[in-house]
Amino acid sequence: MGSLNDKVAIVTGASKGIGRAISIAYAQEGAKVVLAARRREKLESLAAEVTAAGGTPLIVPTDVTSEEQVVALFAATVKAFGRIDIVVNNAGTAVSKPTEELTLAEWRTVVDCNLTGAFLCSREAFKVMKPQRSGRILNIGSISSKMPRPNAAPYTSTKYAIEGLTHSLAVDGRSFGITASVLHPGNVVSDIWGGRADYVREKEGMMAAEELARVAVLMVTLPPDVNLYQAVILPVSQPFLGRG
Repeated sequence: MGSLNDKVAIVTGASKGIGRAISIAYAQEGAKVVLAARRREKLESLAAEVTAAGGTPLIVPTDVTSEEQVVALFAATVKAFGRIDIVVNNAGTAVSKPTEELTLAEWRTVVDCNLTGAFLCSREAFKVMKPQRSGRILNIGSISSKMPRPNAAPYTSTKYAIEGLTHSLAVDGRSFGITASVLHPGNVVSDIWGGRADYVREKEGMMAAEELARVAVLMVTLPPDVNLYQAVILPVSQPFLGRG
């Protein structure tokens, strides 16, 4: 039996990168994995991998910036499985541009996805987890909340805010057996790099999303009275402390 046997986990941004790797890792531990992302066709491909890994998938196409769709995601999960044990707030986006060139629309796009989406999912999770008196919320942050890169004001702001949201959720949830934690990745292979991936890999190093997923499994499989509140994972070669 896997360490997540019969546990129900929602993963947002599940269709690629970090979300995909976490979904498969949870499936390998026996979880029922609710796959949430905007594109159904990518989720259908992932669902086959989740099944092959030993998990039970549920596809719920979701845009986390839509309150209506997030509410529907949690309702569909409870209808299918009766409970929710884990929520991974992973959906995210970024805009790399000098601050003075940013449009308000670009700012709002990043904030709505990275921060408001995590809030909406956490709010709905609390509605289910409080009556259960159990549950774990795992927020995917970034080392940018510790050491920002240049020209990344919206992304950096949301990742600092994710840490604050995690603090608040941890305080609000602890009397109800709900834990909240945040996982801060360094450079991970994903689509977020756009055309910069090869440059970043050469200059700083980059890790596979599967390595991060190993930590994401650990953080949600600890005893219910223990919380690994915060973790940082990054390539050994990546400048972190003192980086420019």
